Amino acid sequence: MQHQVINLSPDLKQIRDEGYEIEIKGGYVCIHHIPYVTKEKEIKYGVLVDALNLDSANVAGQPHNHTMYFSGEMPCHATGEAMLEIVNSSPNKPLLEGIAGNHYLSSKLEGRLNYDNYYEKIIRYVNMISVAARAINPVETARTYKPLADEEESGVFNYYDTNSSRANILELSQKFKGLKVGIIGLGGTGSYVLDFVAKTPVSEIHLFDDDEFNVHNAFRAPGAASIADLEGRFAKVDYFSGIYSKMHRGIKPQKAYINSNTSDLLIGLDHVFICVDKNSVRYGIIQLLLQMNIPFIDTGMGVTLVDGQLTALLRTTTGTPEKNDHLDTRVTSEDGDDNEYDENIQIAELNAQNAIFAVIKWKKLLGFYQDRRREYHSSYTLNVGEILNGDIKA
Repeated sequence: MQHQVINLSPDLKQIRDEGYEIEIKGGYVCIHHIPYVTKEKEIKYGVLVDALNLDSANVAGQPHNHTMYFSGEMPCHATGEAMLEIVNSSPNKPLLEGIAGNHYLSSKLEGRLNYDNYYEKIIRYVNMISVAARAINPVETARTYKPLADEEESGVFNYYDTNSSRANILELSQKFKGLKVGIIGLGGTGSYVLDFVAKTPVSEIHLFDDDEFNVHNAFRAPGAASIADLEGRFAKVDYFSGIYSKMHRGIKPQKAYINSNTSDLLIGLDHVFICVDKNSVRYGIIQLLLQMNIPFIDTGMGVTLVDGQLTALLRTTTGTPEKNDHLDTRVTSEDGDDNEYDENIQIAELNAQNAIFAVIKWKKLLGFYQDRRREYHSSYTLNVGEILNGDIKA
């Protein structure tokens, strides 16, 4: 993918054609082998790193701003004095695997807030840093004409995650790398779970549902289905796979209900979201997952009509091999008959909120979000706006 972006972006292509070791990695532009001088007046080689901004999936736009990161020791003048005129701070911030933003650089062009393109910006920073090395050894250069292999063809996204690189959380996002996630049930809540999980670099997302995507589904699912979509009578897994495969390469549709006869479909999954609306079904799925030692988050939603208005209770219950002694008191095996949700009231925002609670908890389990409470059950009551947490893990 990186060769395509470089070839289609004139400024990046010019950098490569002039012999600089340019690499597109994740959502960053990296320039390797930048000669610089340390405080001991030694010549070493660092990496310049800048967030990649795309105008389209494969064409670079204008840089976000005038700053960059430098990976290496403090860049110094030939005298050994630090280049404090361009070093704003030294955060030592992890950016990519093996590359940290040790120093945060800032240099504006006179009378301008930003650079027109990556060539103008990168070459300026290369020259500012490497001039000291050339003063000591005139043959030093960042232009090595060394080819860099494209190692990202196996990435899970069809285009770069420039959102994470722009926020400098790409290294943190690696906590999702290699994971295989299952979503059981693609109704309102499950489809929103898919929407959120598809934006993480998990390896695979397995979708389990045996129903068709119909009109009532369209009103409580992310996006906007067309009449042609509805007339196509697609299976839910195929409909949503068609949408999210445009972004994520690891969508795996499985047109099936999960029960004891199909439990082999769960083998190899690292985590499962349960998004079904029948207690008896969810209870059976939970027993299977406990037997298979697969962590899960069960979503539940009860909607009732009170004095001509709707109120709701949203539930998020987590189970893991280490913590599951609370489940029998939190998840019943009996199906209720007084839930207005079963009447197909269109409540997309409650489905989305239920999914949000579940995905946030999943990310807490992975260490993406800080989790000081470590609750394994929480409930949100709509009409009083109250969240209650329970079953705290010691």
